Amino acid sequence: MLTSPARVERGTDAAAAPAVYPAYRPFAARVSRVLPLGRHLVRVSFESDDFDVFGTTGLDQRIKIVFPIDGAGVDASLPDLGQHDDAAILAGDWYARWRALPDAERPAFRTYTVRAIDTASRRLDVDMVLHEPAPGGDGPAARWLQRVQAGDSVLIVGPDARTADPLIGCDWRPGDAGTVLLVGDETAAPAISSILESLAPGIRAQAFIEVASSDDIQRIVPQARQRIAWLARDAGCETAQGFQAIAPRGELLQRSLEQWVSGHRGDLEAALDTSPIALDDIDVDTELLWDSPVELTGSDFYAWIAGEAAVIKRLRRYLVSDVGVSRRAVAFMGYWREGRSEGQ
Repeated sequence: MLTSPARVERGTDAAAAPAVYPAYRPFAARVSRVLPLGRHLVRVSFESDDFDVFGTTGLDQRIKIVFPIDGAGVDASLPDLGQHDDAAILAGDWYARWRALPDAERPAFRTYTVRAIDTASRRLDVDMVLHEPAPGGDGPAARWLQRVQAGDSVLIVGPDARTADPLIGCDWRPGDAGTVLLVGDETAAPAISSILESLAPGIRAQAFIEVASSDDIQRIVPQARQRIAWLARDAGCETAQGFQAIAPRGELLQRSLEQWVSGHRGDLEAALDTSPIALDDIDVDTELLWDSPVELTGSDFYAWIAGEAAVIKRLRRYLVSDVGVSRRAVAFMGYWREGRSEGQ
């Protein structure tokens, strides 16, 4: 088990300069519950003595889970990174120390999004995808998820609520847009669900979420002007080769996006660029596809699109190059790459 020394009393020296907390820091955590949500989706709940100061921004807030090396706990490699004394937290050097470990002793981490955080009960929920077995063998995250049980220890690198910028790690920045579009696969489902739950009732929203199976459809209840469509690949679809019982990855998202655009030209008008838009031809096998605007167009439309990188590349080309939507009105994020693990 990961252990931490007694908590240092926070803020006891009124004369001291205000502490500058890092946006992200490690939390020593334990698995408290493993809840299957569908054939390919699992909700893992974590608890930590320090989750009372875990950031509560929600939305598409990214975190990293550091998994134990097979046969050894995380604390064997990083014995003091989960400590919750202020000196260790304020140092903000977890990544440099992780990088400094020998390859054989460096535990792997993977990026996820927060599904829910309850600081009062100090519980964090993370929804994870059980991918199909990889031809070359499963990675550390898949192996961990297949055998995880209550009581297992991990490190979670997440936001500290006391940081000066609580939106660090979030790409959902719609500004004053009154019409929003959310598109993603099962890896983006937790973020899309959290975003939908945060929207004011007057915002018009359409979400498309593609999942592997109809068994993976979640119960999310949007507000009056918001819609969510779940697209299950195991329902199949017609392709140029005829009917395929399992729809190709991204095909249902592409078709749904095209149909939505054809019926909402008026909503897109203010977000269109008047001149042709050149896009860099990103090689998703070697480059990260992450095109998230900081400066928005100020239009009434905003889109957030995330999932498997090759799929997102196609959707990006369609929406920006073919339709003409300004790159400042939409965030595109390649959350993962089929056949490759994070960091490859």
